[in-house]
Amino acid sequence: MPNTVNSRTKRRSRLLRYAAGAAALLGLGAYGAALLSPDSSTPARCLASIAEGDRSTEYSLEPVQAANAATITAVASQRGLPERAVTIAIATAIQESSLRNLDHGDRDSLGLFQQRPSQGWGSEEEILDPVYSAGKFYDHLLKIPGYSRLPLTVAAQRVQRSGFPQAYAKHESDASLLSAALTGRKAAALTCTTGPDGEETATVEASEVRERLVRDFGKEVLPESGRLGGTTRGAGTDDDELLAVPAKDAKRGWELAHWAVTHAPELDIEEITYGGRVWSADHSRDGWRSEKSEGASRGTVVLRLAR
Repeated sequence: MPNTVNSRTKRRSRLLRYAAGAAALLGLGAYGAALLSPDSSTPARCLASIAEGDRSTEYSLEPVQAANAATITAVASQRGLPERAVTIAIATAIQESSLRNLDHGDRDSLGLFQQRPSQGWGSEEEILDPVYSAGKFYDHLLKIPGYSRLPLTVAAQRVQRSGFPQAYAKHESDASLLSAALTGRKAAALTCTTGPDGEETATVEASEVRERLVRDFGKEVLPESGRLGGTTRGAGTDDDELLAVPAKDAKRGWELAHWAVTHAPELDIEEITYGGRVWSADHSRDGWRSEKSEGASRGTVVLRLAR
């Protein structure tokens, strides 16, 4: 006589496997649709990606993290510091705060670099300003003789005096990738998606975008004539406003363009054009698309602000 209990158990096991397989296929289908659909609810992300030969490396992070890394990079650019300084600073901020501007930490530690007011780094308000905190980090880094030739973990530790001095080294490759993109050394190497459609953001005036650029990069970044009106490229409505940011060379251009794409959500930037490439909020999942651009031929990064 057959063992009916075993038979039923085997049938149930097969049914469960079939159900699990179907669920997995449905899940993959939904995931693929989320990547392809412009109405996807996939959260906004930024991706730094560099291909060299047959090897490609990438690092994914949230827009707020990328924006903080871009600000750290811009402060170094304002001071004329080398890419190595940026890599050390970004690796340190990844370890200390995951590139988030924290209002808490061990004892009275705060901000991107977990600096302590009680140890003379500045007031709480100052330390929670990413431009100030990045500047203070570089102030200390520059006091270290030959910092650019030291192992990253040694240079970072001499600034931070951390209880975990070897922890910085594990972030060097990711920090190097980010710094290569954010300094503009690698063109079109960082892009961001805008997240679910329909997200409401407050309208940001062109003057506010100018102020942010000047705070991060210094007053020389924009001439007084940097603001343009109208829609010269024919994209958007007559209420759109263009901001033209001059770039002395391609490296500077991509530094500015990558800064802009990381700050696009908070600054209401709808489109960025430079170097024959265009990024737009409406097609953010396509990254930097090829496009002939009058702005690029003039050596400018053109930002279109939504109105």
